[in-house]
Amino acid sequence: MSLKTQNSKTPKKPKKQRTRNDVALPVLGFLGMLRWAWTQLTSMKTALFLLLLLAVAAVPGSLFKQRPVDPAAVTQYLKDHPDYGPILDKLQMFDVYSSVWFSAIYLLLFISLIGCVIPRAIAHWKAWRSKPPRTPARLSRLPVYGTLVVPAEEGLGAEEASKQAAGVLKKRGYRVDLRPGGEKAALASIGAERGYLRELGNLCFHSGLVGVLVSVAIGGLFGYSGQRTLVEGETFVNTLVGYDQFNPGTDFQSSWLQPYSIQLDKFDVRYDRESPGHFGQPLDFTASLTTKDSPGSEAKQQTLKVNDPVNVGGTSVYLVGNGYAPVVTVRGGDGKIAFQGPIPSLPTDSVYTSTLVIKAPDAKPAQLGFVGFFLPASVKDSSGVAYSADPDPLNPELNLNSYVGDLGLDKGAPQNVFALDVSKLTQVNGRDKPAGGIVLDAGQTYTLPNGQGSISFDGLKRYVALDIHHNPGQVWALGFGVFSLAGLIASLFVPRRRLWLRFGDHEDGRTMIEYGLLARGEDHGLAAEGRAIHSALSKVWGLEAENRTQSTSGKGS
Repeated sequence: MSLKTQNSKTPKKPKKQRTRNDVALPVLGFLGMLRWAWTQLTSMKTALFLLLLLAVAAVPGSLFKQRPVDPAAVTQYLKDHPDYGPILDKLQMFDVYSSVWFSAIYLLLFISLIGCVIPRAIAHWKAWRSKPPRTPARLSRLPVYGTLVVPAEEGLGAEEASKQAAGVLKKRGYRVDLRPGGEKAALASIGAERGYLRELGNLCFHSGLVGVLVSVAIGGLFGYSGQRTLVEGETFVNTLVGYDQFNPGTDFQSSWLQPYSIQLDKFDVRYDRESPGHFGQPLDFTASLTTKDSPGSEAKQQTLKVNDPVNVGGTSVYLVGNGYAPVVTVRGGDGKIAFQGPIPSLPTDSVYTSTLVIKAPDAKPAQLGFVGFFLPASVKDSSGVAYSADPDPLNPELNLNSYVGDLGLDKGAPQNVFALDVSKLTQVNGRDKPAGGIVLDAGQTYTLPNGQGSISFDGLKRYVALDIHHNPGQVWALGFGVFSLAGLIASLFVPRRRLWLRFGDHEDGRTMIEYGLLARGEDHGLAAEGRAIHSALSKVWGLEAENRTQSTSGKGS
């Protein structure tokens, strides 16, 4: 080969350096994306975030009137704020707890908690059934370490000592695995664990939280609440038309209402008549009721008090208010009775100065309306102005203004029974009118001018305001709440500990025992547990105090 040929070899090209773009990255894919999303959703971090987000999402429910609770207030709010009110309505700020975004957070939290609890429960079950970990080679490196020496005079071998030690540990609540010596393990040993209740309590806490969420959802879907004003002598029947206001659950059916009945026999209020500084303040409210669980059932006498509800027909009946209901009779100009019965009044102060509205749409020739106030114990000041001096009906008096005209009830539009729109009515009586205002004591009658009719104050009754709740998930929510609290206490206060003992026979006939304890996490009682085990084993083997040694120092395993 010639020199020219040798020198004419083509030089090698330098290897091309591989860049990041040349690396074949794995493709996640659709299923991989679903697995990643499920892993993120079921992490404890996500569950805590959703729980915080749910609390924040509930805030608008306390800032804005909610349509299921007070639809009239929501309608009035939209009229008063025509600029941004419809925007808030589209964002479902007036239906927060049934809104799409609140329900989505609630559902995601529910799924996240279930996804957290189920895998952990399976893993905990497997760990509970598995044996304690193998015995470490050097027990002296554990945080709590000690030794025991059984003299040769006791005649106790390693195998027998291990069986007796296992019995002691079982009495102390340890799960024990006895490991006899053999070819692989020259010395007999014991592996023991306790404190699995800690992780079980953690699982119970989260499972109880899921149960609370489910119970609350059941109550919101299938429960209901309502309000009813009941005058003495009147009877309330649990039907849809019997309520003054009714708030059903999302999936509640009116056919589920149990037709029980409640009759208010008498309402008594006891006032303070002895303390100078608290004279006239109410001390006790007592409503005597006659209830029936069904139309054909036997009547029962029950007592209703504040914060002491009555349970009837699967509902809880609460006493939330009370007042006076003057009994009046309104006659039209033709002399016929247009209205007769008690009129609940609204108290405005501690002495039950109350406002009331009376509507008589059946009066002829013109409809009649009255607006005024009721005084239980009427007295006049130096200027002749009447006021109530006591909450008891010592001198009941009605002060009214009268109106004639169209009350607007014939149009079918709902009206507040405690309000009267006088803008389209003609005032007949009033302080600034020639006829003056209407002042009636019990048993008196006033004749309206120009033959418009009359009104009489026939008597006085008391009424109660009842709040009625039916929540099928309430008992379950309480049970799961207690269950969750018990699990939380166990997870906080039950220590998780592991213990190993190794047994060996010495040449001179003594039995040598060494033990070590390890805690999962910080455990300030681990050293005390070591001393307790040392003492229990020493007592079993009858060892003297001077023959016992224990060391609580160690670097850990």
